[in-house]
Amino acid sequence: MKENLIFFPRKFQVIVSAILLFSVAEQLRAQDQKIGYFESDMILAQLPEYGGIEQRLQLLSSGWQEEAQELLDEITYLEEDYEAKQILYTDEIRKQKQDEIAQKKKQRQTFLQQKFGPNGEYFQQQSDLLEPIQRKVFSAARTVAIEKGYDFIFDRSGDIYMIYARAEFDITTDILLELGIDIEN
Repeated sequence: MKENLIFFPRKFQVIVSAILLFSVAEQLRAQDQKIGYFESDMILAQLPEYGGIEQRLQLLSSGWQEEAQELLDEITYLEEDYEAKQILYTDEIRKQKQDEIAQKKKQRQTFLQQKFGPNGEYFQQQSDLLEPIQRKVFSAARTVAIEKGYDFIFDRSGDIYMIYARAEFDITTDILLELGIDIEN
């Protein structure tokens, strides 16, 4: 009977040892992962075609901003005119003028929403123009990641917040070189 008691703890030790060995092996394997990051904003700024897109968007935006300002000027004029003459107006004319001002404000708000809202023309144009360039940058990032053996690559310019990153893992320059852009350090 003593032999069974000695045998059981030994079997238990083997099982525990196997679990510990497996756990340590998993930790070591996890430590072998290679992680890199890049800054797409910096890369985009280096691309010649990006500057042209920014200029096109700026021209488009400034034209719409002028139109929005003209509408605002009209609203301001109508409000000032109403304030100066409201004593002379009948109730019916007063109501018409207030409705006219409200309609002009609504027209301006609708215009701003159509042009600059989340689903507006500006963001649609921006998306349409930038998408091919972004695909090119991300394709270059994938190529660099595969060539250099990275397991994970993060874009530090986006919504991913990176508190600390060692400079040795920054592959921005490698991506620029992959895109054919040589920058001086």
